[in-house]
Amino acid sequence: MEDIIGYCGLDCEKCDAYIATVNDDQALREKTAKLWSELNNAPILPEHINCEGCRMNGAKTVFCDSLCGIRKCALNKGVSTCGDCPKLDNCQTVRSILENNPSALENLKG
Repeated sequence: MEDIIGYCGLDCEKCDAYIATVNDDQALREKTAKLWSELNNAPILPEHINCEGCRMNGAKTVFCDSLCGIRKCALNKGVSTCGDCPKLDNCQTVRSILENNPSALENLKG
């Protein structure tokens, strides 16, 4: 499994924050900050849009770094991804991600 797959199975390489960071794309940072601010009803600025991947060392968005319950859980359990957790099939923490993103489950089980 690639390191760019998040703990939840989502592909970080498809995330606009990751894409903006690796390409140093200020226009994409601005667009993403505006969209995420609207979706989350929270002030998100372009300088907040920096992430090198959930499981990688380096920059992360505020959400991924300190607010994501899935990441916190995986770090506390010491698993590489949720796919390594014996409670995955009944997990309420990651359930909504897996229900809305079938490829995430494939990434975790693959």
